[in-house]
Amino acid sequence: MRFFNKTKEDKELVMFLRYVLGCKPKNIFLYKQSLIHRSSSHLGVKGYKINNERLEYLGDTVLNTVVGDYLFKKYPYQGEGFLTEMRSKIVSRASLNKLAVKIGLNKLIEYSKDFAGKFVSIDGDAFEALIGALYLDHGYKKTYKIITQKILNIHLDIDSLETAGWNYKSKIIDWGQKNRQKVSFEVIETSYVHSRKQYKVQVLINGEPMESAVDFSIKAADQLAAEKTYKKMEEQHIIEI
Repeated sequence: MRFFNKTKEDKELVMFLRYVLGCKPKNIFLYKQSLIHRSSSHLGVKGYKINNERLEYLGDTVLNTVVGDYLFKKYPYQGEGFLTEMRSKIVSRASLNKLAVKIGLNKLIEYSKDFAGKFVSIDGDAFEALIGALYLDHGYKKTYKIITQKILNIHLDIDSLETAGWNYKSKIIDWGQKNRQKVSFEVIETSYVHSRKQYKVQVLINGEPMESAVDFSIKAADQLAAEKTYKKMEEQHIIEI
């Protein structure tokens, strides 16, 4: 099968793992699978589809645990609310999408070009799947070290995230109240990604559709849609910066 052949893409993947994450793969199959989007699934034994959905599920769990542990140790005097908000900022779909692009992971993802632009979280999903592969290949201890030292400490400015605004939903609702504009949030579409429900939320101002966003919780999708709407309104000088 082509999936198991050593290709130029395999060599690029090994180089990525070595120089970006600082690890040597023991089971390259796991990492290759982590980069196969479901739109480009390979056919395995007995018709089993090979893609990154299961690894994404595992990686999401591991990443939340690592980031939660990291923040708990970094901020020994902060309360639950602060820690929860910081973790949400780091593991949000928008943040992971940007992170995947920053480290060059997006260039390694295999997906059907027919679906280009349809899957808004493809890069962030692949990043989570990669974390799942790391965990299976090297265990929790090394995965924790890679995430904290090679990802968080190098590619994320934690101190800036600490002071960055996050609750854009409250911001845009406050703007609406002050300016007598009705702001609402509506779930306009739902879908399932390997048994996980995904929500598409749209911001409405006086019933007029604004920006929309997709995430695995309505709360997170609300925030992402609110952020996109708020920033667009800033650019249009509807909201003063």
